[in-house]
Amino acid sequence: MIGSLAAFYHGDLDLEDPEQRRLAAIRLIAKVPTIAAACHRYSIGWPIRYPRNNIEYVDRFLHMMFEVPSEPLQLKPIVAQALDLLFILHADHEQNASTSTVRLVGSTGANPYACVAAGVAALWGPAHGGANEAVLRMLAEIGRPEDVGKAVERAKDKSSGFRLMGFGHRVYKNYDPRATVMQKTCHEVLEAVGDPDDPLLKVAMELEKIALNDPYFVDRKLYPNIDFYSGITLKAMGFPTTMFTVLFALARTVGWISQWKEMFEDPQRKIGRPRQLYTGPLRREYAPLETRG
Repeated sequence: MIGSLAAFYHGDLDLEDPEQRRLAAIRLIAKVPTIAAACHRYSIGWPIRYPRNNIEYVDRFLHMMFEVPSEPLQLKPIVAQALDLLFILHADHEQNASTSTVRLVGSTGANPYACVAAGVAALWGPAHGGANEAVLRMLAEIGRPEDVGKAVERAKDKSSGFRLMGFGHRVYKNYDPRATVMQKTCHEVLEAVGDPDDPLLKVAMELEKIALNDPYFVDRKLYPNIDFYSGITLKAMGFPTTMFTVLFALARTVGWISQWKEMFEDPQRKIGRPRQLYTGPLRREYAPLETRG
């Protein structure tokens, strides 16, 4: 759907024109939430809600997601505040897989709708955009708060094959600074709208408590990261896990567009061309074609 926007705005794709680049950026940032909410509602058989232009960006998205025709949507302010915070924290994060994809495709001169569509495709794999969804699957696997201790011991045993998802980070070797910001908001959301009887949320809170105090995790600096807190926060808000990666793409669109714009406006812009170093054998024996049976 994002790629198809190029067909709707094909007359405004002279990318050498700064005004057309600006309009393309605005359109993408505005329309991705509309597309995301429409896809969700279509998937569950609800009528699509059009955006209300008299309310703020996050509130507008929440209305498109959850409002029904028969009654207005009543939301506690903490929900919009927390989602706004999540969107900001996920907007940009250096040269991750999807951002690198957007820049590489953009370096060919492709239109920004195609570039962002390529970024969305890069999120398809669970190793990038699906980390917070994996956290909830792990919590479901643990099952009960009283089983968290056993899960922690399994995680310490490298031969068990069990990993605690949502802990540690490839870039942040100490504490994920985004998790520091998100932790407080996560607890506020759970207190305001979370189901106190939800077993997954109970497991999450018990796991957080143990991991923050267990010497094994503390010594290895395996602290909860943003995926741990965002997963349980989104669940408490009522988002299905199938929407988690979509929300990631929605938030990251702002960063993708910023990165694309920076790349495109670089006076030294060149097409991306990663290089490979061949490390195989230099010479190999072979049989001439005429001698092969």
